[in-house]
Amino acid sequence: MKLDELKNKSNLDTLRQNWCGASILILGFGREGQDTFKFLRKLFPNKVLGIADTKIKDLRFKINDKKIKWHLGKDYLKALKNYDIIIKAPGIPLKILPKIALKKITSQTEIFFESCPGIIIGIAGTKGKSTTASLIYKILKACPERNRRVHLIGNIGKPVLSLLFNAKKVDIYVYELSSFQLMNLKKSPHVAVLLNSYPDHLDWHKDFDEYLQANANITRYQTEKDFLIYNSQDKLIREIAKTSVAKKILINARNIKKIIRIKDIPLKGEFNFQNIAASVEVGKIFKTSEKNIQKAIKKFKPLPHRLEFVGRFKGIEFYNDSLSVIPETTIEALSALGNKVETLLLGGLDRGLDFRKLTKRIIKSKIKTLILFPFTGQRIWQELKKGNRKLAAYFTKDMKEAVKLAYHHTEREKICLLSPASASFNLFRDYKERGDLYKNYVKKYGKSY
Repeated sequence: MKLDELKNKSNLDTLRQNWCGASILILGFGREGQDTFKFLRKLFPNKVLGIADTKIKDLRFKINDKKIKWHLGKDYLKALKNYDIIIKAPGIPLKILPKIALKKITSQTEIFFESCPGIIIGIAGTKGKSTTASLIYKILKACPERNRRVHLIGNIGKPVLSLLFNAKKVDIYVYELSSFQLMNLKKSPHVAVLLNSYPDHLDWHKDFDEYLQANANITRYQTEKDFLIYNSQDKLIREIAKTSVAKKILINARNIKKIIRIKDIPLKGEFNFQNIAASVEVGKIFKTSEKNIQKAIKKFKPLPHRLEFVGRFKGIEFYNDSLSVIPETTIEALSALGNKVETLLLGGLDRGLDFRKLTKRIIKSKIKTLILFPFTGQRIWQELKKGNRKLAAYFTKDMKEAVKLAYHHTEREKICLLSPASASFNLFRDYKERGDLYKNYVKKYGKSY
């Protein structure tokens, strides 16, 4: 057995020994929780494991395992006091948990950082994480070193724990990290990428300061041997960078032109230049040639729901930017697409965000029609009515009706854009369902009208 394999076996053996006599609860049984269960079952074949979740219907039938103690339904948190270790899913806010449980809480991210023998590249920030992580992955995959495996993990890639069993010291893990995952982290990645910071997830965090402090964990525990790639144009990110002892590299979008012609970049919007520039710097750290970096950028396919071109139907261009859940990203989308945007679909869950900058941008635009979803749609419309600008507004709770309205009120050669500036959870399962419904109805009515 090779040295790095022995080291990894040692890491997992240490975890196995430390947790051998402990009672373990998996808190939240979605995609990540199910991966945690598979990991623990491999580590402890005969241990009784607890699983707690708000869901009841069909959940216990997903796994045929008699060594599970289920805690399901509205009282699922009552079980926390009976366990020594609680592995929490990122979507569950710490603020809803009883204080007695907080010292027992850990997460997939914490376990992975403590146990992984390989090299971790972490990407954090309010927006652009998925695109940047995916592009870094493609750039590093273009590097011809055959003995080095590259993995895309986290929100955009695979759940992480099951990868630990075959992890090697030379492997690279490109990890998209949300503020939820960074919260309480006590170890930082070898390469940290910090993109930007806007008010977001304020329904999960106590306040914006807690959100910033969570993101700061990506560099808080770095050493002089590590790297921090950061956006110096963002004041809040600059403040975080000042506290870091890592080798600092600025994200400079102007340097992209030295690598690739702007017209060869497949991503729309100047905001994406920051994501590309950060990815290029990571490629340089791992000695990827400019030729391979350029090749990876040219071949990169934009991710779904991120200013995604749906198609041209009945002479109208449709774009899906459903992942836009804050006002700043809708502003960026409008800047990227320009004055051809005539119809804008806006609104969703109200998390107390400030829409004044967005409404000012809409007033300055050539937009004629707004299709507004509750609850922020009403707030945005009230703010817009203060401006001296003629706009048509239509209110709906239904994506089918919204797309029908878009077809009726958008002229040929113009753009209809879904960029809600709001979360989706009041009407849809998530931003993916929202974006997929939009695309499906656009294509359906594009054929039938």
